[in-house]
Amino acid sequence: MQSSNVLAGEIQDKCLKTFNYSIYLSGLHTGKMTRIEKWQGKSAIITSKSEASILGIGTQYQQRSQVSWSNITNEWLTDNFHQQVSGFRSRDMQVTVANNGLESQVDLDGDITAYQSKTIPLRDVDTLAIQIREYLIRGRQQFALVRQASDALEPYQYYVKSAVTATIPPWGEMQLIPVEQTGADEVTYFFAPSMNFQLVKAHYHGLILQGVIELDSYVSSCDIFTKSSPLG
Repeated sequence: MQSSNVLAGEIQDKCLKTFNYSIYLSGLHTGKMTRIEKWQGKSAIITSKSEASILGIGTQYQQRSQVSWSNITNEWLTDNFHQQVSGFRSRDMQVTVANNGLESQVDLDGDITAYQSKTIPLRDVDTLAIQIREYLIRGRQQFALVRQASDALEPYQYYVKSAVTATIPPWGEMQLIPVEQTGADEVTYFFAPSMNFQLVKAHYHGLILQGVIELDSYVSSCDIFTKSSPLG
């Protein structure tokens, strides 16, 4: 499978993708999450919001991140992001990324720290998901990415597994491609080829909590461009 990055780079029209997910912790429905991607050409503004009960604590999460395509390294990079969490692990985090993704400045509740990576760009969690999908479309079977966490850099390894069949309400039975993430956080992402390789499920393998998100609804005006485009 090949990704049509050149075609995506030529598209200047705006388009919008909206995802709504249910959140489950240890099998119990505990919240919901909405993710909105506003695309224009080779850049996007991604807004994620969620409400959930974690260990009996009501928690709200919201993040706004800006992502853009690098013609130098041919990958999606985080430009900046602002994350706010209330309740469980509350924080206010603002991050700017420079030097083609290799340097960052993190403002965490007013304390500023600089980070550097030698070779792998630093990304937020939303850009990670976009880049995982990009590599999957390209046909990559194994790769490494680094997440900019609130107080550290978290390197991850990813392994693409054989397709599985699963039932995801309300989509019914569908083929999914699992991508396993190992590192500080162990997560399995499930992408659906029949839905233009969108993320329909993710399973967080925690020692205390087993977290799952599943896609409830998805609306896109981007799919009209091309099924193999990173925008689609």
